[in-house]
Amino acid sequence: MGRNGIGEFEELVLLAVAALDGSGYGLTVRNLLKEEAGRSVSLGATHATLYRLEDKGYLRSDLTGASSERGGRRKRMFNITGSGVAVLRATRESRQRLRSLISGNLRPELA
Repeated sequence: MGRNGIGEFEELVLLAVAALDGSGYGLTVRNLLKEEAGRSVSLGATHATLYRLEDKGYLRSDLTGASSERGGRRKRMFNITGSGVAVLRATRESRQRLRSLISGNLRPELA
């Protein structure tokens, strides 16, 4: 995918943010990755990846208002961008092309 490609964990984070549809922030993304992908990752690694994907233009974020339940702190909510959707689509298509090259007779468990 070249320089615009994403790694496996970045792909999972993008998918989680898209699945959360506007309610994605560090903790909800981390929890979804644990529940649905079986990935136990630190909150710090999750935040670092969210910010990196935002820097690449695949996510955008906004701060919510402060809440008493969070001790007056605000949440940074993430949403996927059109570029994020495009890179997920390109990643999926690339994987599908590679899978199509696998002979079902030689490796049926991968076909």
